[in-house]
Amino acid sequence: MTHPEDGQVPPEGAGAAQQPDQQETLAVPLVSLRPALEAVLMVADQPLDRMTLATAVGHPVEEVDAALHALAAEYTEQGRGFELRHVAGGWRFYTREEYAFVVEAFVLEGQQARLTQAALETLAVVAYKQPISRARVSAIRGVNVDGVMRTLLSRGLVEEAGRDETTGAHLYGTTSYFLERIGVTSLDDLPELAPYLPDMDDFDDELAAAAGQSALPSEPQAAEVQESTETTAAEAAHHSPHSGAGTEPDAGTEIG
Repeated sequence: MTHPEDGQVPPEGAGAAQQPDQQETLAVPLVSLRPALEAVLMVADQPLDRMTLATAVGHPVEEVDAALHALAAEYTEQGRGFELRHVAGGWRFYTREEYAFVVEAFVLEGQQARLTQAALETLAVVAYKQPISRARVSAIRGVNVDGVMRTLLSRGLVEEAGRDETTGAHLYGTTSYFLERIGVTSLDDLPELAPYLPDMDDFDDELAAAAGQSALPSEPQAAEVQESTETTAAEAAHHSPHSGAGTEPDAGTEIG
């Protein structure tokens, strides 16, 4: 085919030779600029500079820069709970300052309340002897564990796992969240501790005796033998609304 201006025939394949250069300039398929920027910024764990963003979304740096400023102004105008902020040479989403207290309350909820030694002991019994009833946990620990079991349930570490066919009592086991928190993938990965725990048959007499009593000894009585003076004092300072005779003193939490 002859060029209309100079009458020269272009070298064979010349048009195809330019295509790779165009593909290298645009590394990703062309997408809508603003949504693409929002998608990338949403997963960013540090500020991203405009060059990095331009490469990610496949748009010229100047267009990306203008779009970033426009998005930041738009979020402010709309009164969003977040803002797009330019800091440390890059762009990143941040919670708007006036809503920081809401985020703080959400993030810190329950994080300052650590499990007490009593709660950890109860959780260990459930983990190694599940499915297990509250009565059997109480028999192993020698105290009434109703309060601390409520705490473990509310924290998502323990859940109901059916009923005992003989007594009809609720059975409990650990949750997937429990495995996540201790960093294992299954109960099979727990350390070999179960052989050192007493057998359930050893507690038949205790269970029978407990059935005829109003409650087992309270945690403060057991604490005199099992826990240090410092731990006991810390637990006594943080009673829960569920505290009382025959229950764990603070439903199994400490305020850090």
